[in-house]
Amino acid sequence: MNGPLSRDPIAQAREEWVSHGWEAQADAMAAITAVLRSAAIFLQRAEGILKPHGLSFARFEVLALLGFSSRGSLPMSHASRLLQVHATSLTNSVDRLEAKDLVRRVAHPSDGRTRLLEITPAGRTLLEQARADLNEQLFSDSKLSAEDSRQLFEILARLRRSSGDFL
Repeated sequence: MNGPLSRDPIAQAREEWVSHGWEAQADAMAAITAVLRSAAIFLQRAEGILKPHGLSFARFEVLALLGFSSRGSLPMSHASRLLQVHATSLTNSVDRLEAKDLVRRVAHPSDGRTRLLEITPAGRTLLEQARADLNEQLFSDSKLSAEDSRQLFEILARLRRSSGDFL
């Protein structure tokens, strides 16, 4: 892309929907398309910030989840559920993190069938560095006011709840 467009293409698409007789769906189409585009913008920024750390956003989320857990470890199935990703996707991320000695798979102390994911000391160090960069370069510079951030979160939480994402 060579810079900002002179006109909002989503607003233009909304106008086209209205002109083609789809006015009843035009606002929802525009809102959903804007959310998807915004998600892509934020993900691209996050990936760029995390790349020097050798992380993708998905792998950062695994480290953050383990770093926030009280013991620094979680069963794979529980981590998959909390991250809302398929077990195969989590396995892929864990394989890459494990290859860099950032996490390890360990036996569960009381359930021989369960494997725990555990963050390593190197994983904790990298997590703190990556989190500091995300906080400084993305979350503190999100282009959203504090009030807009709160309102947007509340709107999206209602959407996620009504879609069955959580109770």
